[in-house]
Amino acid sequence: MSKKMGTAFLQQLRREFKGYNGQKLTKDLMAGLTVAAVALPLALAFGVSAGASAACGLVTAIVAGLIISALTGGYYQISGPTGAMAAILVSLISTYGMQGMFLATFMGGVLLVIAAVLHLGNLTAFVPAPVITGFTSGIAVIIALGQVDNFFGTHSEGGSAIAKLLSYGELGFAPDGATTLVAMFVVLLMVFFPKKWNAVVPASLVGIVIATAATMLLGLDIATVGEIPKTLLLPDRLSPAQINWSDAPALLAPAFSIAVLNMLESLLCGASAGRATGVKLNNDQELLAQGIGNMVLPMFGGIPATAALARTSVAVRSGAQTRLTGIFHALGLLIMMFVLAPVIRYVPLAALAGVLMVTAWRMNEWESIRYMFGHRFKGAIAKFVVTMICTIVFDLTVAIVVGVGLGLILMVARLSKLQINYERVDMSRIGVTDEALCERYKNAMVAYITGPLIFANIASIEQLAERLGDCDTLLLSMRGVPYIDISAAQTLMHVLQAMHEKGVDLAICGLPGGSLEMMRRSGIYEMVGEQGFYWSVERALFDLRPHTGAQKKEEV
Repeated sequence: MSKKMGTAFLQQLRREFKGYNGQKLTKDLMAGLTVAAVALPLALAFGVSAGASAACGLVTAIVAGLIISALTGGYYQISGPTGAMAAILVSLISTYGMQGMFLATFMGGVLLVIAAVLHLGNLTAFVPAPVITGFTSGIAVIIALGQVDNFFGTHSEGGSAIAKLLSYGELGFAPDGATTLVAMFVVLLMVFFPKKWNAVVPASLVGIVIATAATMLLGLDIATVGEIPKTLLLPDRLSPAQINWSDAPALLAPAFSIAVLNMLESLLCGASAGRATGVKLNNDQELLAQGIGNMVLPMFGGIPATAALARTSVAVRSGAQTRLTGIFHALGLLIMMFVLAPVIRYVPLAALAGVLMVTAWRMNEWESIRYMFGHRFKGAIAKFVVTMICTIVFDLTVAIVVGVGLGLILMVARLSKLQINYERVDMSRIGVTDEALCERYKNAMVAYITGPLIFANIASIEQLAERLGDCDTLLLSMRGVPYIDISAAQTLMHVLQAMHEKGVDLAICGLPGGSLEMMRRSGIYEMVGEQGFYWSVERALFDLRPHTGAQKKEEV
């Protein structure tokens, strides 16, 4: 941690705990226990959906709650296993095993620490919203497809959700009645559970409790979670002796995916909670906390963790005061682990599948999706659909690269549409009656340019000379030009120089500061001369200046 980051973190802690008392401690404790009740079924479900175990999910929630909450960049952040992260772990675990996943998680943590040190906490601002919505929907589809076996009691084969779905064609699809009924019960309970009751006890927890009780009392022969170890150090954890180090280079891509997804989820969650609380997230500190947490988690046998919006929202609504809420939530889960382990082992996988099906549906950003399609934003829809498909078919890294790349292409395409309006000068329109000024600008034209001048629209720049006609003076109104790249500057230089040599007088008006600097660096400022630059077209027309273009023509 850099000295600057350390100082900022200490200042954050002082502000957070200033005036801390017993009343605030009680609020933190109650908020933490409330979050724990919400987190328990989700931790179990996400551990299973990742291709690991329910115990892995529970250990992840506890360790992340203790370590990441203590170091977080926002007191309201609650971290643990999430559906999005679990979705990308299925293929990773099936390909490289648990040890490969542990190593990729550790490497992802290292990348997050590097990102924090390099102050890359604002990079998420460069990912378009439709791309984020697209990969979120893609992950929701992966979660749902990955739970078909547990939901219906069927069997499939394959390393990815798509492969498993296709395998039903060969293996057949024969749902088990008891399993399906348990899963459907949990889904229906979560959908129709009254909101006012859900504020007291989460519907997912109620559904799992009832489903577990029914399984035990009726002796249902369906798959269950199985043994839950009464220890935080799981038997299967990161072990250098068991790692196939030859796989390390191949694990760089999954590690990058883990780091990128963590960054997106954690920072977007923090931005949302920050708006709700009025306390802005310290992005770099959050990345540092997430990085350290994910480096430690594999040593306990946990899966990757990230800040979770659902649990964070519960913490905020429950009156969280400090980061102790996250720590109390972890301690609450730890107590549940030791006390309820004999019962948790009988939790039906079908019940967890029901929770995940509802979670997958709800994690879609339906408001944004309806907005895009309802208003027919074709560019946004394209980014959304392409990113979603790439997430399902390939992986998160490919999806984000393709989505951002498509966004850049569409942006350049829009920016290339430079708007140039031409108008002959009419001095009477601005109330000028001076004969000398009227004579000076009687054959002048103004070109109003709007938009950035970039490589993609240099053809429009080249048309300036063609549209000039027999005019002897050209005034370029460039107040609407925020940026000029080197290709456009070079083209503009050649066009203006050719006009100047033909005797056309040039004036450049209303140029913004950044574009003016590019004019200086490209040589256009020197070629036109300081006297050819004006604050506005009106000021230029009130200036009875010599016809420099004509002088140049006479000299030639």
